[in-house]
Amino acid sequence: MPEERHLPAGDRKPVRLFLCGDVMCGRGIDQVLAHPCSPEIYERHVRTAETYVLLAEQANGPIPQRNGSSYVWGAALGQLERMQPDARIINLETAVTRSNDRANKGINYRMSPENAECLAAAKIDCCVLANNHVLDWGRAGLIETLTILQKLNVKATGAGRTDLEARAPAVLNLANARLLIFSFGSISSGIPFEWAATSDAPGVNLLPDLCEASALEVADQVMALRRPGDLIVVSIHWGSNWGYHIPEEQTIFARALIDKAGVSIVHGHSSHHPRAIEIYRDRLILYGCGDFLNDYEGIRGYERYRDDLASMYFADLNPASGNLHALKLVPLQIKNFRLSNPSWRDIEWIQQTLDGDCQRFGTRVILDSERQLVVIGPGART
Repeated sequence: MPEERHLPAGDRKPVRLFLCGDVMCGRGIDQVLAHPCSPEIYERHVRTAETYVLLAEQANGPIPQRNGSSYVWGAALGQLERMQPDARIINLETAVTRSNDRANKGINYRMSPENAECLAAAKIDCCVLANNHVLDWGRAGLIETLTILQKLNVKATGAGRTDLEARAPAVLNLANARLLIFSFGSISSGIPFEWAATSDAPGVNLLPDLCEASALEVADQVMALRRPGDLIVVSIHWGSNWGYHIPEEQTIFARALIDKAGVSIVHGHSSHHPRAIEIYRDRLILYGCGDFLNDYEGIRGYERYRDDLASMYFADLNPASGNLHALKLVPLQIKNFRLSNPSWRDIEWIQQTLDGDCQRFGTRVILDSERQLVVIGPGART
């Protein structure tokens, strides 16, 4: 029986990728897992991470303590088992460390190395790290994060001990394709300029801007490493936390990666709630995947954006062409610091909100019979 990647193109089944937005397992979430870090934090109005646990309990009832590694994923584990993705990719927006080398910034996220077993519990294949929290506990914290991920056999990209390591893509050899995942962070998401990796200092793979020249530089990096038949994901932490506005520079940047480097998916994140989806030349642009896990329960101020509602993105790619074959979204809800099944009313809210937001790109989001969201590109019949 030949390996699937060597079968004729028409006989190879689609490659299914699971992607999501920000996985923020630090601070309050770290406190309810089995091996928490010290709860001491240094925010303007909050001095202990246990405060976030109390706020969540006031909103949604008691949260069990000292939970096992699978606790946070809740209903997502069943969906992953049912959908059987070939690769699982998340934006890990927290340091994995017990370092006390705190960065001088407003909010600092960390989870303990022992609690990072939660990544193995969900069989995560790749963590993109070019974001504005991975160096919250200094360069020592970043190095420990990279070491722990390696021990867990989870690929990392977007941050490294040097600029060369930070730029290097994660390479996943799947059954019917080789997948390259590149990770970049934009200063527009709040990444300090001094966090950029250099030849002699750990840091993130930082984009100084989102101009077209920068997009062409990224495209050149991709083309220098891709082989015929490779599938390419470019993951970018960019833009603001709230609101549905898509800056024109993001659209130009993402389309240039598709035009110049044949990127299959531009995986955008930073917004705390999902933003529009574009299908451009049969390739996928996710402008903002929203939070997948956070400790924001009970925090007031942005309720209208429903950051408690999360989405699992399952993208099926044609392994021969790299084109998007299908895209399904599975809605979930963050409750008691774990993912649960939302109500029918909340699923309808997600569908109507995303469908309205996506229509600027000619994309539609419709409900199927299984209460999942199906994304349809321009010209397709609904």
